[in-house]
Amino acid sequence: MEVKIIECPRDAMQGLKHFIDTSKKIKYLNSLLEVGFDTLDCGSFVSPKLIPQMADTALVLKKLNHSSTKLSVIVANMRGAIDASEFENVTYLGFPFSVSETFQLKNTNSTMRDSLGTVRNIINRCAMKNKKFIAYISMCFGNPYGDLWNEDIVLQWIKKLQDEGANYFSLSDTAGMSNPATISTVIKTIREEFPKLNFGCHFHSHDYNWQEKLQAAIDSGCLRFDGALKGFGGCPMASDNLVGNMPTELMVDFIEKKGIKTGLNISKLNDSIKMANEIFN
Repeated sequence: MEVKIIECPRDAMQGLKHFIDTSKKIKYLNSLLEVGFDTLDCGSFVSPKLIPQMADTALVLKKLNHSSTKLSVIVANMRGAIDASEFENVTYLGFPFSVSETFQLKNTNSTMRDSLGTVRNIINRCAMKNKKFIAYISMCFGNPYGDLWNEDIVLQWIKKLQDEGANYFSLSDTAGMSNPATISTVIKTIREEFPKLNFGCHFHSHDYNWQEKLQAAIDSGCLRFDGALKGFGGCPMASDNLVGNMPTELMVDFIEKKGIKTGLNISKLNDSIKMANEIFN
């Protein structure tokens, strides 16, 4: 048994107030490309006014070394999708699609219905440029806004996205609200309804509950996980600023101690951890 690990420096960096020098980003991302991650979520093509940290994504992409690790970027509209799809070294274009109307408006300034039309256009662009599309199902395990949430709503929107041509899904615990019970229920329900769905989990967590979340997902059949070294990043909308990404190094150690392979070079991983400490502190 082997799981795929997706490292998300984009998510780790994007909320930082100080701008990380482009040269440092390039050096850090190139170190991550030596670790053996399945995919590197390395940047985004969004408004630099909203996410100034990612304004240099195009420059960074031009300097990344060739690797077996696939590159993924986030886009929020067609302009971003057009720009991102011009890079030959980019495999995945990810779009944040929330099953919370409130968060979709906050995150993309678009309703869920209008965002579905955007997804349709981005998928068409991906087909034209030989890219793959990832739907990040934000607030997949609940939301802090009081918007109606249940498993049927999640299934409904996954079905709509599938009908538009989406093949890859990342179930995102955006506000860190999931627990083992909801994780188990959501994943098992999705697997029963869509047995051939390509999906993974992107958890945000506290230092006291990441293990139980990860275990619940593994037990429910998830074999693809997003993380960020040292647990940096997380949702800027979250009311609890202690909620961050699941720490990749802890996740990898936990998984491998269960006898599950990750395919990572641990020595190279440790090198990247040292670099992360320098960049983020």
